[in-house]
Amino acid sequence: MTVADTASMLIARQPIVDKRRAVFGYELFDRSHPGQAHTPAHDVALVFSALAHTGSEALVGQFAIFVKSTHNSLAGGHLDLVQPERLVLEIEGIAGDAPAEIDAHSHALLGLRKRGFRLAFSQQVLDPAYASWQPLADFIKMDLAAIDPMQLPKLIQAAQTRTGARLIAEKTETAAQYEQLAGYGVELFQGYWFAKPDLIKTRLLPPSQANVIQLINLVRNQASTDEIEQVLKKDAMLGFNLMRLINSSGFGLTREITSFRQAVMLLGLKKLFRWAALLLTTAAGGAASPVVGSTAVVRGRLMELLAAESMSPEECDAAFVVGVFSLLDTMLGMPMEQAVGLLTLQPPIVDALLHGNGPYADLLALAQACETGDAESFRRATAALHLTERQVSLAHLDALAWADALVE
Repeated sequence: MTVADTASMLIARQPIVDKRRAVFGYELFDRSHPGQAHTPAHDVALVFSALAHTGSEALVGQFAIFVKSTHNSLAGGHLDLVQPERLVLEIEGIAGDAPAEIDAHSHALLGLRKRGFRLAFSQQVLDPAYASWQPLADFIKMDLAAIDPMQLPKLIQAAQTRTGARLIAEKTETAAQYEQLAGYGVELFQGYWFAKPDLIKTRLLPPSQANVIQLINLVRNQASTDEIEQVLKKDAMLGFNLMRLINSSGFGLTREITSFRQAVMLLGLKKLFRWAALLLTTAAGGAASPVVGSTAVVRGRLMELLAAESMSPEECDAAFVVGVFSLLDTMLGMPMEQAVGLLTLQPPIVDALLHGNGPYADLLALAQACETGDAESFRRATAALHLTERQVSLAHLDALAWADALVE
């Protein structure tokens, strides 16, 4: 999730991923006033206002944008603010499935398609009453929380027979659901299945992950430069990434660093640990979606920025580590307790990761609340830290930009 601030505006995003677990697009929604209910009409106006002020690149990069829309909102001039081919309008059904109203809106929806907008509907569009809308569907979102699992095959077959739409399994919560739906031909998924895998008792770490963890432990234990150098020498990609970092323009060095020893000494243990923690989120061989690593990095940076309001620099560093490692179980494919046991971490960090308490617990709860549509959890977490919505909004946008810059 990410947020953008424009005149106290809080816009959240949720990824939609494909079968390779790569991001296909983002659904945007408004959470500017956590204690209040929102209607799609209010959401769509605020979302388009955010796009007008910040630009879609700041919110979603080059990916597709999904926005819930009421029929009344579709006539607004905000549709002129974005490129039609980038936008997917999520169209609501008609109250009572009134045939006259359904047919009346068909012409407007067809006009949107001709302008280049793509349309998404819920599984409701498969009802016979919506036959005139079915040829207009580019996407059909199957809400798994609202569908009897026994009816899924029938609904999916109906969607594939009656429409040319791509199916999105919304509220996919487990890897088992993903496997089943992918087997039925569903191509896209939205939910937290990538962050909640089926955990196994033991798992061998791929070489790159194992080497990064070894490096982290050596740094935390203040090992000698010689010991650290040996880990870098045995992993070509690990060494390459360090040399690329130390020789980047951001360091402003006047000469190129060519040895691991020089790189370690110039970087210092504190920065080396931070770099290794980030690297673990993208280490090759993990079974987790790339979105998981990105989410972890955004969490870490967000927690660090918000911690700066009341904590020391050392505590801000620890808050960053908590955020980055908060999805460690997913990244390594093992229970969190087992994952944390692989690393040498300070007790307050461990308390936050394993027990949800200690000085960093509220920050972690807020970072997690920013990734969901749970307005009440967001309100509680913000209040517990005595922060304003504007502070959180600006920090989250900063965290997103910072995380995106790491992979450019």
